Amino acid sequence: MARAVTVGIDGSPESLAAARWAATESVLRSVPLHLVHAWEWSPAPSASVPTTETQRHWAGRILRAAVEQLGKSNPELQPTSEQISESPVAALLAASENSEILVLGSRGLSAMSGFVTGSVALRVVAQAPRPVGLVRSEGRTAVHSPPRALRPTGASGSSDVVVGVDLAHSCDEVMGFAFEAARVRGVGLHVVHGYTLPSSYAIAAGAGTVIDDSWLAREREYALSTAVDPWRDKNPDVAVRASSVLGQPVAHLVEESVGAPMLVIGRRERTSPLGMHLGSVAHGVMHHAACPVAVVPHS
Repeated sequence: MARAVTVGIDGSPESLAAARWAATESVLRSVPLHLVHAWEWSPAPSASVPTTETQRHWAGRILRAAVEQLGKSNPELQPTSEQISESPVAALLAASENSEILVLGSRGLSAMSGFVTGSVALRVVAQAPRPVGLVRSEGRTAVHSPPRALRPTGASGSSDVVVGVDLAHSCDEVMGFAFEAARVRGVGLHVVHGYTLPSSYAIAAGAGTVIDDSWLAREREYALSTAVDPWRDKNPDVAVRASSVLGQPVAHLVEESVGAPMLVIGRRERTSPLGMHLGSVAHGVMHHAACPVAVVPHS
């Protein structure tokens, strides 16, 4: 049975935008669309608190309204829906297990709507066993435009899918997802690797030494080519370009996200004494990217 594109619904404009994006994704990938609404019941301490039946009623209304809206713009779709009386994190993580991608609505990390709020969203993205897509509501991009330090110096406006790669770690799952995203859209793939100079360069520059970093640039370009070429050979139908760029990876990825249909980044599956967590690149990209972001777990 094909994995579904699953989307978390809470009735907010952000989740409805995510549902529309997920519907397109399900059509492109020729897989089912599944809508999930999660709520956690607790005993009502007073008569003013909604009962579990009331909660169920509202959950059903939210899902029916979403399905009706999707049906108007995608009459060929026959989405399934599910309401779950469970904590949002647990419900969404469970839904992710059988999904091509789990899609959530987002206004940026500083403010996510409905049940996808703060630590809930971060915990889902950080722990989901499958890719998670974050989609902003239409019209939110200007509100969450990148700060001056991250603004594009000359946005490409490319319609290619963009993928950021960390050559220090295996990225097969990330590359595989990115190539598939480009293929189903009939567009190219832009592979971006950002790197910074070693600290020894800064020390030498501070001492007045003239720095020649051309060898490092060539080494990074060769490493990127070595990582990309096998995927290029396996996917001759996808036009690929690769860029190895000096500077903070977040700034370059944010720049390339302008006009892109999707930005793909990886998340290493790891644990620490403080639990699962996301890296600084993922945080920065999720907050500032100008297009939907897919976070793909990899070993």
